[in-house]
Amino acid sequence: MNEVQPPQSALAPLDEEFAAAVIEGLSHAQKSLPCRYFYDARGSELFEEITDLDEYYPTRTELAILREHAGELARRVAPGGVLVEFGSGSSRKTEILLDAMPDLAAYVAIDVSESALEGARERLAACYPNLRVITRVGDFRMPLDLPTELADAPRLGFFPGSTIGNLVREEAVGLMRDMASTLGAQARLVIGVDLRKDVARLLAAYDDAKGVTAAFNLNLLTRINRELGADFDLSGFAHEAHFDPDESRIEMRLVSLWPQQVRILGRSFRFAPQERIHTENSHKYTVEDFLALARRAGWSPVALWRDPAHLFSVHELIAS
Repeated sequence: MNEVQPPQSALAPLDEEFAAAVIEGLSHAQKSLPCRYFYDARGSELFEEITDLDEYYPTRTELAILREHAGELARRVAPGGVLVEFGSGSSRKTEILLDAMPDLAAYVAIDVSESALEGARERLAACYPNLRVITRVGDFRMPLDLPTELADAPRLGFFPGSTIGNLVREEAVGLMRDMASTLGAQARLVIGVDLRKDVARLLAAYDDAKGVTAAFNLNLLTRINRELGADFDLSGFAHEAHFDPDESRIEMRLVSLWPQQVRILGRSFRFAPQERIHTENSHKYTVEDFLALARRAGWSPVALWRDPAHLFSVHELIAS
């Protein structure tokens, strides 16, 4: 049975950008929803659970790489620099860099989740009382304005988690160009990139046995119900992970289990049995393919680090 939703007038103020993205995505022949809207408070909690799953190798592998090489990276960062993290989430990985760089002037965290930023700010203030922590809620593609006294400080960008893989290739090039513009000439960027590997291992990482990734995917419909007054029946949709070899990417989808109709903000959307909503891409690269994209975006390689099994890579780049 569907939960009865209150009228939009009884809900929180409408997020016009979120509403427009949902309506547009569901209006296409191939329905889709932007993955950036996964991260409400509950979505952020579920993603943190995903990172601790046995099947989900990227987080623990990247953490190990960063722990091993943070000292080497830190030696190339000038004292008084600013660490800028794009899509910071809980900032767990950031602490590895902060421990290795005690002479930083400031850390700037940019994320769409206000709750994740607030939690990170409180924890970092306790761990690093002398570090200036600046948070920015919003899309990390937006221009970054730093306080005047930090405007000319050397900048190191940090983009872990292989989030770059969520973008199609041209979007990835565009984002890295934007990062180069934000950080400035001769700035550095540390970026995590997931590598191509056995398909069975990839699928397990995005469709875990405990169903946490499924809950994470379905939570997007819960958010639409709550914030836009929609009437999605979550029991009528199932999580699906699929590997597209031509695009070298995992695709996450929500599959309609039977014919159904959903109303959102006065609009009606019909779903046929087995019709899919595309919710996320996660591209997997070879090192050579990723560096080709980085060069197109105005970055040159400085260092490359991988785990012994070559599951994951961390790149240090410098802006031309």
